Amino acid sequence: MTLDEKIAHLQEVVMTDARAEGNAIIENHRKALESLYEKHKEEKQAQYRLRIQSETTSARRQLNQTAAKAQTELKRALGKCQNELKERLFEEVKELLVEYRDTEEYLDYLTGCIMKAAVFADGEPLTIYITPDDAEKKDVLEKRTGMTVTVSGYGFLGGIRAVIRKRNILIDRSFQTALEEEYRNFRFVAGGVSVG
Repeated sequence: MTLDEKIAHLQEVVMTDARAEGNAIIENHRKALESLYEKHKEEKQAQYRLRIQSETTSARRQLNQTAAKAQTELKRALGKCQNELKERLFEEVKELLVEYRDTEEYLDYLTGCIMKAAVFADGEPLTIYITPDDAEKKDVLEKRTGMTVTVSGYGFLGGIRAVIRKRNILIDRSFQTALEEEYRNFRFVAGGVSVG
């Protein structure tokens, strides 16, 4: 073999080894990059899953807050509407009571209340009061019941109040007290009205 052939052969062997070594380095580098890429991809996917979960939780929280706020506003509006309806209803009831006080049935009612109070007093002194608006009924009631009737110093929408001082008892059959009690106990419920 000549020197040129030896150099060519040496060059060929060196180049083959260099190519093999270069290819091995490139392959190792490619595998390292693929491994790094897969790891990076998994980390990003985990981050995206975590972000999606976080955003979903945040969206649910905002939705719940919005729903709670809407529900509170709805309850407030419903309560306001119910209060307005309750006020109107009881104003109408007052008007009906005023109309009722001009009927014969009302005189019968007052007579019955006075008689029941007298039975309850069982002969003890009894003071019977009627509201000032019923002052014109005083004489009729006294004739019907045989009891002395006093016109009260303040109004109570109708009915009677009676006092048995000896036993410190107030018999309150006034429309005002009954109406106030009904007003306190009156509640709107789904499908109707609840009273007391």
